[in-house]
Amino acid sequence: MSRSRLFGSLCAIVFLVNFARVVFAPLVGEFIVEFAIGEGTAGLIVTLAWLGSAAPRLPAGWALTRFSRQFVVLVSGAMLTVGALGVALAPGVPTLMTAAFAIGLASGVYFVAANPFIAELFPTRVGRVMGVHGMASQLAAVAAAPVVTVALWYDWRLAFYGLALAAAASTAVFVALARRTDLPDAGAGDTDFVAGALSEWELIFAGVVLMGLTSFVWQGLFNFYELYMIDKGIPEGTARNLLTVIFAAGVPAFLVSGDLADRLPHVPYLLGIVSVFIVGVVLVVVSSGLIAVVAASIVVGFAIHMLFPAGDTYLLASLPDESRASAYAVFSAGMMTTQAAGSWVVGEAIEAGASYDAVFLSLSGGLALVVVTYAALESAGRVPGGAAGAEGAA
Repeated sequence: MSRSRLFGSLCAIVFLVNFARVVFAPLVGEFIVEFAIGEGTAGLIVTLAWLGSAAPRLPAGWALTRFSRQFVVLVSGAMLTVGALGVALAPGVPTLMTAAFAIGLASGVYFVAANPFIAELFPTRVGRVMGVHGMASQLAAVAAAPVVTVALWYDWRLAFYGLALAAAASTAVFVALARRTDLPDAGAGDTDFVAGALSEWELIFAGVVLMGLTSFVWQGLFNFYELYMIDKGIPEGTARNLLTVIFAAGVPAFLVSGDLADRLPHVPYLLGIVSVFIVGVVLVVVSSGLIAVVAASIVVGFAIHMLFPAGDTYLLASLPDESRASAYAVFSAGMMTTQAAGSWVVGEAIEAGASYDAVFLSLSGGLALVVVTYAALESAGRVPGGAAGAEGAA
């Protein structure tokens, strides 16, 4: 069986995994009405899905030293199916919260297992396949709101019944294809989680700082983007749609960036992407008028979504077989934890009286200092990791 078909089943699963995380946001209003709760409780439901995504990454990394990649992916698919059914059948808020957390857990387990697995399936084109995989995930972010709109014509729970059915079917297809595919044994030597992570701590640290701090700024920006646009005088409906523009710009960005990540030196390429993202944030701040704001939003959306496959390629292509899953799990957990505080920091700053413009310009300035520091270290040969996709460019 072709590895490409197995990869196709993983793309189907990642679409569902990411859909399950982002679909809660457009349902906040429905939760408030149906369960008679306030905005804070409704927001906590959404937060639990993302906390769940961060929580299992280290345990999942340890599991990969004991079980095969495909078995852990199977477990994540089963967890997604059960979590989606839990949301669909939830009689009250406690059950809904538990099911939302379970859905988040499924996504965290999936990404830690699937990303190294994909890199090992296609070792000579890691960037390209990570880009396609990421694009499939990003399509879910674009599709979530329209799917919810259709479901609300009948019952919002239908979206989760459909999600559970699709998750079960996609997981079953993945298992069937995995049994018939010649799988790599690249991770067979990765049996000591702690030793594997410690052996690559410099690379992990370099990735967490650069990717984590950039994503920190991104989290703070996109979670307050609608309110920021309204503050800039953009009509409420248009402000909401601008966030969709940002996510839509990310769809081609994954594909383009993944292909380039196989061809360009990893660290300079990453620094170039982060620099464009900084410029995009500054353009958002200084822009006035709808056309200018839309153009700046596209720059931000395209740049930040180029970062994710490029960062994954940098880590996965640089890590050796005997520590890839362990080290990637620690990187993933560290990066998720670092970025998670972005929304809280921005919210606290705004509540304390700072303007959106001042906050985002300050964050951009701090991130620019990070880029300059990395550029200096890279020129001195002090940033760990492969210089370029030597295998990938072959």
